[in-house]
Amino acid sequence: MVTDKLRRLPGDPSRDELIARMIRVDHAGEYGAKRIYDGQLSVLGRARSAKDIRRMAEQERRHLAAFDKLVVARRVRPTLLSPLWHAAGFALGAATALLGERAAMACTVAVEEVIDEHYRRQSEALGDAEPALKSTLDEFRRDELEHREIALGHGAEAAPGYAALSAAIKTGSRLAIWLSTRF
Repeated sequence: MVTDKLRRLPGDPSRDELIARMIRVDHAGEYGAKRIYDGQLSVLGRARSAKDIRRMAEQERRHLAAFDKLVVARRVRPTLLSPLWHAAGFALGAATALLGERAAMACTVAVEEVIDEHYRRQSEALGDAEPALKSTLDEFRRDELEHREIALGHGAEAAPGYAALSAAIKTGSRLAIWLSTRF
């Protein structure tokens, strides 16, 4: 049974298109997250936080591999914006790392808070309609929340300009989600 949030109104995308959009945007998001960690590690590869960044990056690579498989299995067109996310993700990771470990961790917290909200809404929208996809989203959401906690443990909230940095990154993340869903 499809939940109310997936019921179709005139002009709405079909259920299959909604699922395709979920997979498209999540694939793009996991690719972007991988690139953020690549950027952070390019600057902080020997820093105190590097071991944790590498572990989080490995989880993101696992998430991306799962969505790579879903894109193929479900015949979902990846976002047309992948080249942009390739550059922007790396730049965001490297730029925040250049501001220091705490700023890099603030970036992680901001992104993971947006992704937590995003995956939660998707999971709720799926209801019982797609148990395997919902399970994947819920598992990855737990990993993202763990990344948030690790980043907070590394002093993310003590980063200079934390509130402004966090707000800017969250806005950019939400925009990337909106764009990747559609393009």
